Amino acid sequence: MFALEPDLGPVPSQLELLAAIMSMAPLERLLSARRAVTGRPAKDRAALATAFIAKAILNLGTTRDLIARLKVDEPLRRLCGWSSASKLPHEAKFSRAFTEFAATELPQQLHAAVIELTLKDQLMGHVAHDATAIPLRERYPDSAKATKQAKLKKKGKKSRKGKHARAKAAERGTRIQRQRHQTLEKMLDELPRNCDCGAKIGSQGFKDGWRGVKLHLSVADGQIPVGAVLTSASVHDSQVAIPLMEITSRRIRYCYDLLDSAYDAEAIHGYSLHLNHVPIIAPHSRRATTKKPIELQEVFPGKLMPQLSPAQAERYKLRTMSERVNARLKDEFGARQIRVRGAVKVMAHLMFGVLALTVDQWLRLAAPS
Repeated sequence: MFALEPDLGPVPSQLELLAAIMSMAPLERLLSARRAVTGRPAKDRAALATAFIAKAILNLGTTRDLIARLKVDEPLRRLCGWSSASKLPHEAKFSRAFTEFAATELPQQLHAAVIELTLKDQLMGHVAHDATAIPLRERYPDSAKATKQAKLKKKGKKSRKGKHARAKAAERGTRIQRQRHQTLEKMLDELPRNCDCGAKIGSQGFKDGWRGVKLHLSVADGQIPVGAVLTSASVHDSQVAIPLMEITSRRIRYCYDLLDSAYDAEAIHGYSLHLNHVPIIAPHSRRATTKKPIELQEVFPGKLMPQLSPAQAERYKLRTMSERVNARLKDEFGARQIRVRGAVKVMAHLMFGVLALTVDQWLRLAAPS
């Protein structure tokens, strides 16, 4: 990276990170694989993709901010691939290129390639799975079910499911139960990704609501994100645990799954064991019986809630690495400044940040102490 200094002058740490990503991610190979044999060839696609990675690294809010920075920052502009400010494309071309990258899932493929390059031959100890709220500036349509219930309520009627529909739903089982017998592609197809409203109880015990989506991340030792799934804000965290485990298991080898009490379900325990992992999941309070009056406790003792063993509790403390990754992604890599609409584009915007954060964490671990 320091070999860039004779040409570009002193290189800031942010440009060093960008240069490291360019050297580790197979950008040219992925872009050339999609190039059509016929038709007009797409120009500057590698430079545009590099510019969007730089946008995440610099934590810029809009594409206009990125273009303005490229016009005045010569080292950044030359590193992306433009020799002069007059060569920069128009904002519309940036927009078209981003739409193309989002549709082809280019940032997801770059992230998977970096994980394969750095962690494929290593055995990781722990992987923490968690979700974080991603607010969006996007209006969401009322679902058909909510609209129907509102009309029935206005008419003074109640919505009732038929006997056949209830029997069919019971036969299919819950989403988590179905996931244990589905392919990864089928699991992801059943998860809604549209913008809606969600609520979560924070660490202080208060319920926080937002309008937008959820980003579910799997974070390995060293605070390295290894898997990501985007869902609607209303999707419960436990619905994405099994797909996250499957994605992570295909990319790296690891021993322990660390999850909070929201993921305490028998199907999740079983799937983790099926993947030859050890699940360490905080027990949920629903697994304990309600407190009985003092005079009845001696005659009918209540069932106590299961507890983690001392060794498990010590390993469970490492789960907070997922929260630190979520905080860095929002504060340093653009997850708080989303101006695009639609789940596909939102995921692409977030994954450019996840890619930059992954390489940054890897460089921190690889740097000599």
